[in-house]
Amino acid sequence: MRGKLRKLCGVAILLLIAGVPLQNGYAQGPDTVELNSLAQYYEPVEFDHAMHVDMLGSNSCAYCHHHTVGTQLVDETCIRCHEYGGETDSANCEDCHPANRFSAEYLAKIEKDIHLFHEDKPGLKGAFHQRCLGCHKEMDAAVGCGDCHARTDAGDKFFRSGKYAPVPKKTSAKH
Repeated sequence: MRGKLRKLCGVAILLLIAGVPLQNGYAQGPDTVELNSLAQYYEPVEFDHAMHVDMLGSNSCAYCHHHTVGTQLVDETCIRCHEYGGETDSANCEDCHPANRFSAEYLAKIEKDIHLFHEDKPGLKGAFHQRCLGCHKEMDAAVGCGDCHARTDAGDKFFRSGKYAPVPKKTSAKH
């Protein structure tokens, strides 16, 4: 326990020297984060980061991020290969989870590079949904698509909904 406390204090001092604002001894993230990887079909989601930190406690950053800035990874899946990878300098989801997980370019990259063992890693959308929906279900919070995602006109057109929904055919009632 004493070693962990020393390390935490050391990280806090380094972050202070670097000018990173701290909250309860931890690096303070942004108040809100705009999640817009699906902006083609949905309005961006304004994620209230500060509210979630207040609700969960700032020492739970690694619960969502697998790690925090200045620490090593804690996620068991990542540690398999990155145990000695050193301290991380980012906790941004998109730094590890590709936005276009099933694009031809990304699939060619993981097929070509024999040293890239990330075939099982979810893309950005999958990572968000696994973390967000899993926790929301546990906390009995909103889990409906429309609770977070407002569809754009282009999304309605693509999904054939709203004003682009097919008109139901009228059927005559036969008795």
